[in-house]
Amino acid sequence: MSQENDQFARLTPREKEVLQLIAKGFANEEIAKALFISKHTVKNHITSIYRKMGSRNRTKVALRAIRYGLISVD
Repeated sequence: MSQENDQFARLTPREKEVLQLIAKGFANEEIAKALFISKHTVKNHITSIYRKMGSRNRTKVALRAIRYGLISVD
């Protein structure tokens, strides 16, 4: 299993949902509305995604997840 797959496997189902919406270009406020959670909770999920995927860059984590087929933007 690749490092990206290992990192993705550590994400919770909710973090995967947030990551998919990031990859679709949603802003934090839009993610919050789509998932019926607060903007603060979205920020917490994103911080956790960054930590687990080893990057502090929103675009990079989304592109890595797409590139390795870990999420779909359809």
